[in-house]
Order: sequence, then structure tokens, then C-alpha cells
Amino acid sequence: MIYPNTRPGDRVNREVRNPPELFNSVQYGFSQVAFAKGSRMISVSGQVAWDAGEQIVGKGDIYAETVKALENLQVALKSVSAGLDNVIGLRIYIVDYDRVADSDLISKALLEYFPEGQAPTATWIGVASLANPDFRIEIEATAVTD
Repeated sequence: MIYPNTRPGDRVNREVRNPPELFNSVQYGFSQVAFAKGSRMISVSGQVAWDAGEQIVGKGDIYAETVKALENLQVALKSVSAGLDNVIGLRIYIVDYDRVADSDLISKALLEYFPEGQAPTATWIGVASLANPDFRIEIEATAVTD
């Protein structure tokens, strides 16, 4: 789902830049630079693949867990009248990150939720563990609205 809170004619409050002198991060689902105009900063706690009943959706499948974490991020943002189009930065924590096995699947999910040319910045961080030993990925976000 792309930008569920944006209607035709809405003004998106952020822009992204991908200088040609830097590597092509867009193919991985994130931009090199994002900037926003607005007065309200939103910080969203790390979202994981838990459903409302604290059951892991897609346990062990990095793509399915990433999708669920992004869906949860959308829900959190919607609760404060914001959407993915307001996100300027992500921090993505990945347990036992395997660049070869995990990168394409995480990128695929990011590109489905953030269209090319609109993806926020992102830092991918390989970690030994998260709050629950069954979590594979956690996505934290910063957003800005007017």
C-alpha cells in the first residue's frame, strides 16, 4: 500500500535527493538524503512483525516480517494523522544480517511501500538480537508533518 493518507492535491511535505556522486541507493529502497518542511516531528518506536495478539507474522521469513513491520509502521503513523509519505528516516535492525540472503528481500518490501524516488533515508544495522529472540527485523521511523 502506498501513501494511504495522501489524497490527490495533497501537498507532500518532504523531498528526497540522490546525488549522482553517491552510490545508487534507490535500487535498495532508500534515498541518500531527505528533507522536510513542517512543524511536527514524529518518532515511531521500532515496529516488528507482531500482530495485535503478539504473534509473529511470517516467523523466520525476512520478507514477510519486513512487510508486517511496515504495515505496523503505517498503523502507528495513521494514529497521529500521518502516513508513509511523511517519513524522512528509517533505522532498520536486522538479526544476524546476511547481506546476500536478506538484502534483496528487505529491499523488495521497502520498494513496495516507498515508491522509487520517494523512499526515505535508511540505516541498516546488523544486530545480535532484538527484544524478543524470535524477531528478525525491527523498523524505527522519524516523520515530519505540518
